[in-house]
This record gives sequence, structure tokens and C-alpha cells, in this order.
Amino acid sequence: MMNAEFSVGSDEPTYVIAEAGSNHNGDLETAMELVDAAADAGADAVKFQTFRAESMYVENSGTVETPKGERALYDIVADAEMPYEWIPELHDRCRDRNVDFLSSPFDERSVDELEPYVPAYKVASSVLSHHPFLETLAERDKPIVASTGAHDLADVREAVETMERSGVSDLVLLHCVSSYPTPLESANVRAVRRLAEEFDVPVGLSDHTLDPTTAPTAAVALGADVVEKHFTLDSSQEGLDHSYALEPDELTAMIDAIQDTETALGTGVVTVQSVEEDWYESARRTIHAARDISEGSWITSEDISILRSGHRERGLEPKHVDDVVGSVACTDIEKDQGISLDDFRES
Repeated sequence: MMNAEFSVGSDEPTYVIAEAGSNHNGDLETAMELVDAAADAGADAVKFQTFRAESMYVENSGTVETPKGERALYDIVADAEMPYEWIPELHDRCRDRNVDFLSSPFDERSVDELEPYVPAYKVASSVLSHHPFLETLAERDKPIVASTGAHDLADVREAVETMERSGVSDLVLLHCVSSYPTPLESANVRAVRRLAEEFDVPVGLSDHTLDPTTAPTAAVALGADVVEKHFTLDSSQEGLDHSYALEPDELTAMIDAIQDTETALGTGVVTVQSVEEDWYESARRTIHAARDISEGSWITSEDISILRSGHRERGLEPKHVDDVVGSVACTDIEKDQGISLDDFRES
């Protein structure tokens, strides 16, 4: 699915989005370091957020308690804005580090600024029910990755129908719980599979739990094509996203765990694998002579045993026991010898 720059789907490895969010702290060099850290960890994409406070909140939207005292919510969001002039520079850094540059736009101006630089648009949970904005994104004819936090299935269906009606053909839905952080018992990772059952699109998880691996690997086991996780250079820093974000070594551990999970999941084909061949030969039981059997004698149930062959030549599978018992030995059969089709004939 998707285009050459942005490949997501069941035939592809899990696409890992390292969510830098606003953890650049208003410093371009820090943003560049986040790109490098994500690339070093093995992420497929680094995602920032492109917004302006004036397009998100009414100005008198209340206050929140911070380590530095009570502050206006509007001012906190304004301080976290990413300058538009960073976008081409971050895009180039991502290109140089062979990761995709993504950013979640929260308004039409931000969409315009991102348009030349992103292979897909990320829809944040908070705008999933903003249908006019979804229609604006659809006009850009790019893949859309949409988080579903704080929306029920009916809400998600309305959003999907809006996007599809507006011409979106490449869509990914991410199960998300909009709680920062999300308690593990609220992660509800099985919703990933429910989204896959309800909508014929690739699915994934945007995870806000503090655990680096549990929810992401569970999601992959349930069929997630995409995993998104916040990360930071230092989770002890002050800011909107730092406290629930992974540090670089934890991001690396998450990606390693996802890849190990994919390896362990395998193909799903039930067959004897090459690593089982020795066990197949030595441990699966076959029919052996329990004592010496003379040519021409009737073979009785007391003449045979069903045992592991070890390093001896295997006999017939146990399912052939009724063919052997009651037959006539057409050669001398030594005790412990595996009994083959050439050793007996019907009476």
C-alpha cells in the first residue's frame, strides 16, 4: 500500500514512527538531534507537530499547573510551536539519515507549509472529528495516517467515510488512547484488531504507555502495520511531551522488540521446519520390532513396539500399525529394527 516513499501494509515490516512531537524545546539543534537519535534507533520516520496556538485554542482557555507555577494553557501551546522555517531543514536531515519526515498539521496554513516535504499526513486524534479539516487534507492526494484517541467506533466510521468520500484511498488507522501517559490496563491493544476487522485499511497503534515494549509488541502480534511512540532525548526535561516519552535507548529497545516479534510470528504455515529435521528423525515414534521376527512368521502386536528411533533407521509411522499386525514377515527382522513396507506382506 501507499506510495514509493511511504510503504505500509501486511507485506511490509512494521513501520515505526518516532514521535518527536514538541520535544525540540524550541531549539533547532535539539530537533536535529532527535532526528539522529530516531535514525540510530532504527525508526522508519520521525514525526513532529506543526501547529499554532491561535488555531488550536481560544485565547482564554484556562490555566494549568506547571513546575514553574500556574500558566495559561494558550501560552504553553504557543511556546511549543515549531517554526515553519525549520521544516525544509528537518526534511533534509531526515533524508540524509534515511528516515521519513512526518509532521501532524493542526490547521490549513500548516498543511500548506508541510505539503512539499511530507510523504503522508498524520491526523492527530484531536482533529479526527474535524471533518472540514479532513476534507482539506484529502485534497492534497497524499496517504493519511489517522489516530483515533477519544473517539468511539461510530466517530471513527464517520471520519473514515468523510475521508473516503473526499477521495482518500490510502489510509491507515491507529488505535490510540488519549491519556498522557496511558495506564497499561487502559491500553486496550485488542482494539487494533477490531479496527482491522471493521475497516479494510492497514492499522496500527499510537502508544502512550510508559512501557517501551509491552503494548507495541502486543499490537504487532495482533496485526499492527504501524507503531508510533513518543520519544525524547531526556525524559526529565520540562515540556508538553517529555515525561511520557521514551529515551533513545528505550526507543532502540522497542524497535528491537518489534523486529524480534515479527521474526517470531513467522509465516503462519504449519509444516516441519528445517530446524526441526533432527527432532523429526530422532523423536517422532515409528514401528520397531520388539523381538527377532523370522521370515514367514505372522507378526503380532507382541512383536512390535512404537518407539523413538534415535539414530537408528526409522520404521513406519504409527498410523500403519494395523497394516503390520496380522501380516507375514517376508524377511528376517532383527529386534529394534524399524519395520518398513519391504519387511512384510499381507496374509
